[in-house]
Amino acid sequence: MNIQLFSKNALVGAATQGIGAGIATELAKCGANVTVMSRSETKLQDFVSSLPVVHANQKHQYLVADFSDFENYKKVIREYFHNNSTDILVNNTNGPEPGLASDKKPEDYQQAFDLLFKTVCETTLLALPHMIAQNEGRIINVSSLSVKEPIGNLALSNSIRSAVIAWAKTLSNEIAQHNITINNVLTGYFDTERIQNLIQHEAQQTGGSAEAIRKARENKIPMKRLGKPEEYGHLVAFLASEYAAYLTGASIPLDGGLNNTY
Repeated sequence: MNIQLFSKNALVGAATQGIGAGIATELAKCGANVTVMSRSETKLQDFVSSLPVVHANQKHQYLVADFSDFENYKKVIREYFHNNSTDILVNNTNGPEPGLASDKKPEDYQQAFDLLFKTVCETTLLALPHMIAQNEGRIINVSSLSVKEPIGNLALSNSIRSAVIAWAKTLSNEIAQHNITINNVLTGYFDTERIQNLIQHEAQQTGGSAEAIRKARENKIPMKRLGKPEEYGHLVAFLASEYAAYLTGASIPLDGGLNNTY
């Protein structure tokens, strides 16, 4: 199987590190023109310059966007789509703050809703007219295993990501007639800054060592290791390709077998 995404334009959120970076890199390796989004222009510049270029017409660019400020994000993303079109949309944002459900206030959930749901909805709806016009498109949502079974200390993420999954499934049925697919990747434990931060937060709360907490997480995974960002990119590249043209409305665990242990 040789995945070629030449002439395809991809837009990838939160892409200067971790899973987003892994996705953007693999799409670039497959020949796509990649636009990466993040709030740090310095990191974006450095990352774009490092993306692979595999053919003469391939071009990469960046978009400075802060997912945590929805009103500003809305202005930025609408301006982007006024001048650009996207064939492959990867909805990925930074995660909300960890914490217990009993400690979170209604306004915390509103902020998480803006971050995880409204940005995805806004971006997707802006991408759809071009996809419908060309009768083809790929939308991939970076989600979490927490939609299957809530993860402790992640009340905000557990709640809002489930709403995104339900919305995406509903939308997938509406747009399938236009050969547009929308799928969700249910993320397990990957070796990223996000997981390191969550481990540190848990260590501070429990008084345990970060090393022991990481090891405990790894031991829960049948493969006994954290995932690699490039492995995430491999799945997304497949979902973005012609080989996944008949796959839509799916929520695919990528977790080293962890989902099967629930």
